Amino acid sequence: MNQRVKLDDVAEKAGVSKTTVSRVLNHRGYLSDQTIKKVHQAMEELHYRPNVVARHLYHQKTNQVGLVFPTVNDPFFAHLESRLAYELYERGYATLMGNSQNNPDKERRFLHYLLDGQIDGLIVGAHNQGLSEYQETNLPIVSIERWVAPKIPIVASDNYAGGLMATQRLLDDGCQNIIHTNYPRLESSTNQRRQQAYEDLMIQHHRQPITYEVNFDSPVEDKVAIFKKIFAEHPEVDGIVADNDTNASLIIHLAQELGYQVPDQLKVVGFDGADTTQILMPELTTIKQPINDLASTAVDLLIKRINGEENVASVILPVTLHEGTTA
Repeated sequence: MNQRVKLDDVAEKAGVSKTTVSRVLNHRGYLSDQTIKKVHQAMEELHYRPNVVARHLYHQKTNQVGLVFPTVNDPFFAHLESRLAYELYERGYATLMGNSQNNPDKERRFLHYLLDGQIDGLIVGAHNQGLSEYQETNLPIVSIERWVAPKIPIVASDNYAGGLMATQRLLDDGCQNIIHTNYPRLESSTNQRRQQAYEDLMIQHHRQPITYEVNFDSPVEDKVAIFKKIFAEHPEVDGIVADNDTNASLIIHLAQELGYQVPDQLKVVGFDGADTTQILMPELTTIKQPINDLASTAVDLLIKRINGEENVASVILPVTLHEGTTA
């Protein structure tokens, strides 16, 4: 087996010192163009590959960013993680992805793995809060749509405006009995702002707000069981504000199985508007989150923190209504 080419070999081939080769690799100090050319020519002839780990340690930078999200088995998170990886690559960063399935132990283990790997920063969107690792580390961190710790800035859609927009659309359509589905209240998600908007608007119109809690991680059959309860307990329902497009799709299919005509008898508005959903269900009326902007803004904030900025403020981005035929 051929031995790995070392820095000494390059120095000997180029006729310079080992220190000079190191300075060429790390762009340190003044060197003549002739010296730089000799070193690069020697590296090419010897097929020398620099020790990337050693260079990262030298510069105290790895050019790697970790992502911690619940899953890629969801249109919103799949779109978001894909876009984050793209934005980071454009800025010269490699991406390490981890999906927690909202399991605190799994998230903690992955965090330790990332921290041991000396990453430059972390972007998180998992549902767990209160993990001491987020409180104790000095690592630059940015969150998307999740409250993680007081010092960590959040990039989020305007969930309150989205909740108002979805509820108002159903009211404008003449719906009298509007029900909302959302995460459990204890979840540390900005989704709670959607519920607050729904409740505020319903009370303003002298309607009784009714929210059914649906755990994001529940199996599909458990979610369907909750949606069946909606129709069993409130057969008069004529409008539903769903907490995401996946649940909106499940509700529409179940309603049709139960004999409801959508949108004549039941109108449904979703939330997210990921690319995959827009392709597979263009007919779904939904509140469209600016997923690409969420990703680019989160990366911008993270790089500010990596560069030493301390007072990086949270950012809220506007949502829009995608006009479909389900409402």
